[in-house]
Amino acid sequence: MFPKGMGNMMKQAQQMKKKMQQVQEELSEMEIEGKSGGGMVKIIVNGKKDVKSININPDVLKEDVDMIEDLILAAINQAMENAEKESQ
Repeated sequence: MFPKGMGNMMKQAQQMKKKMQQVQEELSEMEIEGKSGGGMVKIIVNGKKDVKSININPDVLKEDVDMIEDLILAAINQAMENAEKESQ
């Protein structure tokens, strides 16, 4: 058998594992937004920084491709920064 201290350590490890699983679930369920172009491009990510949705205002599509790409990148970067802050 394990000494009494080992049993307590195992119990604590199991509790920590359960807590970590709960935190991972919470991160997956979070929705964090990033915007650019005054809200013309919106990106939603979860707390794990997985991109969940991209919303582009149709008016933006009248712009040149380089500008659209820059707006998308800026919105993604903002969403990732916001996710990092939230997950801490």
